[in-house]
Amino acid sequence: MIGADVLLLALGAVAVGAGALVVATRHLVRAGLWLVVCLGALAGDYLVLTAELVAWVQVLIYVGAVVVLLLFAVMLTRAPIGPSDDLDRPGWAAALVGAGSGLGLAVLLIDAFRWSRVDLPDAGTAERLGEQIFRSWVLPFEVLSVLLLAALVGAIVLSRPDIGRPAAPTPAAPSPAAPSPATGPPADGDRTGGERPVSAAPQADEGGRP
Repeated sequence: MIGADVLLLALGAVAVGAGALVVATRHLVRAGLWLVVCLGALAGDYLVLTAELVAWVQVLIYVGAVVVLLLFAVMLTRAPIGPSDDLDRPGWAAALVGAGSGLGLAVLLIDAFRWSRVDLPDAGTAERLGEQIFRSWVLPFEVLSVLLLAALVGAIVLSRPDIGRPAAPTPAAPSPAAPSPATGPPADGDRTGGERPVSAAPQADEGGRP
């Protein structure tokens, strides 16, 4: 085993560990940052395999675009970014599905190649990669771009609670109260809002005259 093999295994272990932390953490932003570490480790694996162009495409597209899109979607939807009890669920079902998928892929890979030696093709170039993307894989490439655009538009729509909801009815202004026919029109004191004046009784003088 040479140094390149050791480095490849170390970067693979970092990628697997960071991927496990992505699904294990309850902090949404930390999950996005662990995803950056996982994708960066994969880019390092591509560099060890002398696929420099694929490594930089990994960094530019996945680390620089997909993760940034994820963080922008979190901010636009005003989702809680701290620890959440909703994410603290039993993980035995996910662990069982992940272990079964990994075991199935390992069995499929071993059964397909056994222990035969596979000759690696020549190192790729930007010209060959462009031909494969824009000739053989142009439809999946465009579908992926439409999917990312739809995710961004969906995040914007979810961030606007007023879109798609009926407007609240405006309360009507209260009408002025009409005078009751039994009581008749208000008195002068009632019109002004004050009390009616009460006249004082005349007092008699010493002679008995008012």
